[in-house]
Amino acid sequence: MRGSDLRTLPLALLACLALTPLAACGEADMADQARAKTWDRNPFFPREITMRQPVAGTVPRSDPARVAPQPETISRALLDRGRERYGVFCTPCHGQDGRGAGMIVARGFPSAGNLTAERLRKASAAEIYDAISNGRKAMFGMGQMIPSADRWAIVAYVRALQISQDAPVALLPAEDRARLEAMP
Repeated sequence: MRGSDLRTLPLALLACLALTPLAACGEADMADQARAKTWDRNPFFPREITMRQPVAGTVPRSDPARVAPQPETISRALLDRGRERYGVFCTPCHGQDGRGAGMIVARGFPSAGNLTAERLRKASAAEIYDAISNGRKAMFGMGQMIPSADRWAIVAYVRALQISQDAPVALLPAEDRARLEAMP
């Protein structure tokens, strides 16, 4: 063999080695791989089960689509949570007082619904929950952003807003009436 042939031999061998793995794949298709279901036996893993334990320190992610039941009672903690979540998700459109004049509306977005209107006062809690979840008219559904329990908390807070708006002064506690009367 001549010197130039000896120099091209390693290049030819490298080319053959590079093509060998591709040729070994043959007709293999990623979609035709064996599939394991959660409870299947799997000798690959030490305990021979397919389902694996989460890695230590894994933090579970809550699923906003998971439906929580309507609370049977309204607690102070539920109202506080509802007020906080209302402030985050509802105030931009509906405003702090729920009358539908939030900052988004002030910037030209269509007027949001007045949550203290008689029609919504008569609506059931489930109807308000559904409106939060799926949206109404120009309102987008918030079901994928707000967990179910928080939607119920917002419903409770909306009810508190409805009661607080236009409440007759005679229904206020004596100390609150005195403060109102003392105002200039």
